[in-house]
Amino acid sequence: MQSSPDEALVRRLIAAQFPQWAELSVTPVRSAGTDNDMYRLGDSLAVRLPKTADTARSIGKEQRWLPHIAPHLPMPVPVPVGKGTPGEGFDLPWSVYRWLDGGNAFDEPIADLGHAAVELGRFGAALRRVDASGGPKSFRGGHVTEWGGEHMAGAVHALAAEGSLDGELATSAWESVLRLPQWERPPVWVHGDLLPGNLLTRAGRLSAVIDFGGIGTGDPACDMMAAWTLLTPETRPLFREAAEVDDATWDRGRGWALCWGVVTDHYYRVVNPVNPVLASIARRTFAQALAEYA
Repeated sequence: MQSSPDEALVRRLIAAQFPQWAELSVTPVRSAGTDNDMYRLGDSLAVRLPKTADTARSIGKEQRWLPHIAPHLPMPVPVPVGKGTPGEGFDLPWSVYRWLDGGNAFDEPIADLGHAAVELGRFGAALRRVDASGGPKSFRGGHVTEWGGEHMAGAVHALAAEGSLDGELATSAWESVLRLPQWERPPVWVHGDLLPGNLLTRAGRLSAVIDFGGIGTGDPACDMMAAWTLLTPETRPLFREAAEVDDATWDRGRGWALCWGVVTDHYYRVVNPVNPVLASIARRTFAQALAEYA
């Protein structure tokens, strides 16, 4: 049976597989993320341990593709420096990365949202320009219905019943999303998970993008979600201009924000109330999207 990650386990893994770092301190990093446990290793490294076999599949993907992608991006991203194998009672592969200073944008909110909007838009545009030949499909690289469509109607009904949203407006908005033209060009790179918890801040400004577990190729609409998960009506146009996307992609992005927000809030607040941070981000996201549909 796999051991629950703790500092002692991380020390054993490092000592056994990366003895050159065995004397470095190990410090847990608090996160509301659902996929990985993170530990700071010394001052300049980070250890990331996947929580499930499903999320462990991203280890090889990040190790393979981040070195290919990172040099083309205008913002710092994690650089893998070691790939760990199962051992010491931990049954999954794991990774060591260069440490990036900063706090996540949920715990340490961005004060300069205008700067963040432009930088995040430029990040997405640069990511899409990287050669995607041979890249794996992102779990959010297809139509939004492939991700959460089967759960949308039930989630809307449940949230409307408790008064969390306008059920008629949400249903009408979702039907309009289903009628949107789809991405018919070659697949491009997408991050797939540009939530506040995966953005780092320093002194109130966006400083880095982390957690590339969702990296893959497909329709870039999913990366437009940041406009509603993070930004305001005043800063959203800055992001859109910098992101260099057409109207249909932008509209599909708003559809992603609606679907992700409704389904995620319902799951993490009602069905399985284990992540109030993610649920609060989700509520904010669908509320911002619905305000535009209204």
